[in-house]
Amino acid sequence: MKAKINNTLIKKLLPRDKEYEVHDLDLKGFMIRVFPSGTMRYVCQYKRGKKINLGTVGVMTAAQAREKAIEVLSNANKGIEPTAQKGINKPKTLQEFIESDYKPWVLSTHKRGQETLAGLIRCYKAFFSKPLGEITPALVEQWRVKRLNEGTSQATLNRNISMLKSLMTKAVEWGFLKENALGKLKPYKIDRSPKIRYLSFAEEARLREALIERDNQLRLMRKNGNLWREKRGYDLLPELSEDNACDYLMPMVLLSINTGLRRGELFHLTWDMVNLSEGSLILSGEITKNKHSRYIPLNDEAYKILDHLHKKAERKEGLVFPSKNNQPFNHVKRSWGSLLKKANITQFRWHDLRHHFASKLVMAGVDLNTVRELLGHSDIAMTLRYAHLAPEHKINAVKKIDWTMQEPVT
Repeated sequence: MKAKINNTLIKKLLPRDKEYEVHDLDLKGFMIRVFPSGTMRYVCQYKRGKKINLGTVGVMTAAQAREKAIEVLSNANKGIEPTAQKGINKPKTLQEFIESDYKPWVLSTHKRGQETLAGLIRCYKAFFSKPLGEITPALVEQWRVKRLNEGTSQATLNRNISMLKSLMTKAVEWGFLKENALGKLKPYKIDRSPKIRYLSFAEEARLREALIERDNQLRLMRKNGNLWREKRGYDLLPELSEDNACDYLMPMVLLSINTGLRRGELFHLTWDMVNLSEGSLILSGEITKNKHSRYIPLNDEAYKILDHLHKKAERKEGLVFPSKNNQPFNHVKRSWGSLLKKANITQFRWHDLRHHFASKLVMAGVDLNTVRELLGHSDIAMTLRYAHLAPEHKINAVKKIDWTMQEPVT
């Protein structure tokens, strides 16, 4: 879209579902970028594929932005390196930069933009009052060491710092910094083949026993609670039947063990993805990590769990595991932590139930490609993490070489 960029035009520009640009009719390279949030930014393209942020509409007038664009283009024609032009915008604190510049961009260009913003706030709130130029490698290294000593994993810290590095790269690109000082901050070296945590036979038995014991305790608490309410003339709460799980924790855990569903897939599973007549799940790409649909056949235990839930469900549509407000669960940390403590199981995350599912398949002799399909891995490299659990496939491969049948080399 082309138009004369002035204050009259700006009043007429409306946000759309996706960001778009309006190029000036008179000054080539001068444009306005309009974000879905309604934020508008003046931009100058001084070379093919090279753009620089000039300022935000409302903070800078169109005439001021035009003058700055002319200056940038003039310098570019003189051969001045782009890095010499950067840093021309007024310095901002981290908080100011996020709110006025980074937030509109990341929300309109990244599917997980909201998660990125939440992560920046969670990790770097202590830096918010600092100007961007004062967020140095030494400062971030101090923060990293402190977090590491508090128990944060090296992999998590690498992701956190990568998030901040990306923000600083944009600050350079848009003219708020001359260089990204964090570019030289090296990430921790991570073992790309970490030990897979799965349950031993004894641990799985204790986990199942703990689930049953937990349900029995909940039933007893409900029974005693109703006795207390009855004595005082209060309405009684529904009895918790021996035939039903008291809440969703037991079916969630057992279904995860038997299907390898990711936690997010489990929380967002809906009844239209469950085919009880064929005994299978067909996960929609809307809830899977790689956005591809996935077929998962149900074994006997998984089928019985879902069949029982379906028969008892008040609604035969929507979420299989709805929360109290009929929305997907966010987490079950407290219940899960208590369950592991009761079962005397340590160093085991909810995601490790998925590893447990895969490990049992491999140890049962299922080929790795089938395991890959059941887990929904796009790349077989992810599934190869479980290969060490099936050493017989390596032994069989080597046995195919029979040196006694080879012709002697002369």
